[in-house]
Amino acid sequence: MEKIEHIGIAVEDLEKANSIFKLILGKSNYKTEYVESEDVLTSFFDLGESKIELIESNEKDSPISKFLRNNNNAIHHIAIKVSDIYFEIQRIKNEGIRVLNEIPKEGADNQLICFLHPKDTLGVLIELCQEK
Repeated sequence: MEKIEHIGIAVEDLEKANSIFKLILGKSNYKTEYVESEDVLTSFFDLGESKIELIESNEKDSPISKFLRNNNNAIHHIAIKVSDIYFEIQRIKNEGIRVLNEIPKEGADNQLICFLHPKDTLGVLIELCQEK
Protein backbone atom coordinates (compact mmCIF):
# COMPACT_ATOMS: atom_id res chain seq x y z
CA MET A 1 0.00 0.00 0.00
CA GLU A 2 1.52 3.27 -1.10
CA LYS A 3 -0.80 6.25 -0.55
CA ILE A 4 -4.35 7.51 -0.92
CA GLU A 5 -4.66 7.67 -4.69
CA HIS A 6 -8.00 9.46 -4.71
CA ILE A 7 -11.23 10.07 -2.85
CA GLY A 8 -14.33 9.29 -4.90
CA ILE A 9 -17.38 11.51 -4.43
CA ALA A 10 -20.72 10.41 -5.87
CA VAL A 11 -22.63 13.33 -7.41
CA GLU A 12 -26.00 13.72 -9.06
CA ASP A 13 -24.88 16.43 -11.50
CA LEU A 14 -21.28 16.22 -12.69
CA GLU A 15 -21.33 19.58 -14.46
CA LYS A 16 -22.55 21.36 -11.32
CA ALA A 17 -20.06 19.47 -9.13
CA ASN A 18 -17.19 20.40 -11.49
CA SER A 19 -18.16 24.07 -11.17
CA ILE A 20 -18.25 23.91 -7.37
CA PHE A 21 -14.92 22.08 -7.07
CA LYS A 22 -13.33 24.49 -9.56
CA LEU A 23 -14.32 27.33 -7.24
CA ILE A 24 -13.11 25.50 -4.13
CA LEU A 25 -9.79 24.31 -5.55
CA GLY A 26 -9.06 27.29 -7.78
CA LYS A 27 -8.46 25.11 -10.84
CA SER A 28 -10.34 23.10 -13.42
CA ASN A 29 -10.62 19.35 -13.58
CA TYR A 30 -7.89 17.79 -15.68
CA LYS A 31 -9.92 14.93 -17.10
CA THR A 32 -13.47 13.72 -17.72
CA GLU A 33 -13.82 10.07 -18.61
CA TYR A 34 -16.57 7.49 -19.17
CA VAL A 35 -15.86 4.18 -17.40
CA GLU A 36 -17.69 1.43 -19.24
CA SER A 37 -17.15 -1.27 -16.59
CA GLU A 38 -19.03 0.82 -14.01
CA ASP A 39 -21.27 2.82 -16.42
CA VAL A 40 -20.24 6.11 -14.85
CA LEU A 41 -18.87 9.44 -15.97
CA THR A 42 -15.92 10.62 -13.88
CA SER A 43 -14.07 13.87 -13.45
CA PHE A 44 -10.66 14.26 -11.79
CA PHE A 45 -9.05 17.13 -9.92
CA ASP A 46 -5.31 16.88 -9.18
CA LEU A 47 -4.24 17.67 -5.62
CA GLY A 48 -0.53 16.88 -5.88
CA GLU A 49 -0.05 13.48 -4.22
CA SER A 50 -3.77 12.62 -4.42
CA LYS A 51 -6.85 13.34 -6.49
CA ILE A 52 -10.56 13.93 -6.10
CA GLU A 53 -12.78 11.89 -8.41
CA LEU A 54 -16.35 13.05 -8.98
CA ILE A 55 -18.63 10.24 -10.16
CA GLU A 56 -21.99 10.51 -11.93
CA SER A 57 -23.96 7.40 -12.84
CA ASN A 58 -25.53 6.81 -16.24
CA GLU A 59 -27.74 3.97 -14.96
CA LYS A 60 -30.63 4.43 -12.50
CA ASP A 61 -30.01 1.04 -10.86
CA SER A 62 -26.22 1.22 -10.67
CA PRO A 63 -24.34 1.08 -7.36
CA ILE A 64 -23.64 4.82 -7.61
CA SER A 65 -27.33 5.65 -8.19
CA LYS A 66 -28.35 3.47 -5.25
CA PHE A 67 -25.70 5.13 -3.10
CA LEU A 68 -26.99 8.59 -4.08
CA ARG A 69 -30.58 7.66 -3.20
CA ASN A 70 -29.43 6.83 0.32
CA ASN A 71 -26.73 9.46 0.83
CA ASN A 72 -27.22 12.37 -1.60
CA ASN A 73 -23.91 13.81 -2.83
CA ALA A 74 -21.30 12.23 -0.56
CA ILE A 75 -17.95 10.50 -0.33
CA HIS A 76 -18.41 7.14 -2.00
CA HIS A 77 -14.99 5.50 -1.61
CA ILE A 78 -11.35 5.91 -0.71
CA ALA A 79 -8.87 4.56 -3.25
CA ILE A 80 -5.48 3.29 -2.17
CA LYS A 81 -2.64 3.01 -4.66
CA VAL A 82 -0.90 -0.36 -4.73
CA SER A 83 2.09 -1.57 -6.72
CA ASP A 84 0.76 -5.12 -7.30
CA ILE A 85 -3.03 -5.34 -7.24
CA TYR A 86 -3.07 -9.12 -7.79
CA PHE A 87 -0.82 -9.69 -4.77
CA GLU A 88 -2.87 -7.31 -2.60
CA ILE A 89 -6.17 -8.97 -3.56
CA GLN A 90 -4.82 -12.36 -2.50
CA ARG A 91 -3.21 -10.98 0.67
CA ILE A 92 -6.44 -9.25 1.72
CA LYS A 93 -8.53 -12.34 0.96
CA ASN A 94 -6.11 -14.40 3.10
CA GLU A 95 -6.81 -11.95 5.94
CA GLY A 96 -10.52 -12.79 5.68
CA ILE A 97 -11.66 -9.58 4.00
CA ARG A 98 -13.98 -10.07 1.05
CA VAL A 99 -13.34 -8.42 -2.29
CA LEU A 100 -16.17 -7.40 -4.60
CA ASN A 101 -14.23 -8.32 -7.73
CA GLU A 102 -11.45 -10.89 -7.56
CA ILE A 103 -10.25 -9.99 -11.04
CA PRO A 104 -9.27 -6.32 -11.35
CA LYS A 105 -11.48 -4.21 -13.63
CA GLU A 106 -10.47 -1.38 -15.89
CA GLY A 107 -11.21 1.82 -14.01
CA ALA A 108 -10.89 5.50 -14.72
CA ASP A 109 -7.61 7.36 -15.11
CA ASN A 110 -5.67 4.38 -16.53
CA GLN A 111 -6.13 2.23 -13.42
CA LEU A 112 -6.86 -1.41 -12.66
CA ILE A 113 -9.30 -1.47 -9.73
CA CYS A 114 -10.73 -3.78 -7.10
CA PHE A 115 -13.22 -2.93 -4.35
CA LEU A 116 -13.21 -4.39 -0.84
CA HIS A 117 -16.55 -5.35 0.73
CA PRO A 118 -17.67 -2.47 2.99
CA LYS A 119 -19.19 -4.89 5.50
CA ASP A 120 -15.63 -6.03 6.21
CA THR A 121 -14.08 -2.54 6.24
CA LEU A 122 -16.13 -0.70 8.89
CA GLY A 123 -18.66 0.45 6.30
CA VAL A 124 -16.07 2.27 4.18
CA LEU A 125 -15.87 1.25 0.52
CA ILE A 126 -12.16 0.89 -0.24
CA GLU A 127 -10.83 0.69 -3.77
CA LEU A 128 -7.41 -0.71 -4.56
CA CYS A 129 -5.90 0.74 -7.72
CA GLN A 130 -2.80 0.17 -9.76
CA GLU A 131 -1.71 2.12 -12.78
CA LYS A 132 -1.89 0.00 -15.94
